[in-house]
Amino acid sequence: MRIRRTLGLVLAAATLAGAGAVGAVSAQAAASPTITRQECTDAGGQIKSIPYGGDTCTLPDGTSQRIT
Repeated sequence: MRIRRTLGLVLAAATLAGAGAVGAVSAQAAASPTITRQECTDAGGQIKSIPYGGDTCTLPDGTSQRIT
């Protein structure tokens, strides 16, 4: 019975560690893409300044990206 409980704890810890690793990868993949001012204007986008937030590019398809 004790071995079963220990094995359960080990499996639970491994599952949580795996979920943490997947979460970190997902967070990196979900980071918003950036674009330069030149790329924005070349793509037909409009540059908008947001106070204390920097500049963003709104593209013709309706998506917005931060300007680097």
